[in-house]
Amino acid sequence: MSGIYNGISASRLTEARWIKASRSDGLNECIEVAEVGENIALRNSRDPEGPALIFTRGELSAFADGASKGEFRHLTD
Repeated sequence: MSGIYNGISASRLTEARWIKASRSDGLNECIEVAEVGENIALRNSRDPEGPALIFTRGELSAFADGASKGEFRHLTD
């Protein structure tokens, strides 16, 4: 997909199928993810038309590994 960049309006990612975590409280307080070509897009579910951040699979994998090890716990406590 050409023309995909960090900060692109999530509404422009028309092929994206957004996924919300099952732990989401249902009040639109979750980060949603979607495959966008070979990359992964993240958006704030409270602002579905707002900007999306675009990451490579490697970048997202590194973040998920750190999160699973509790490396960012201090940001949510």
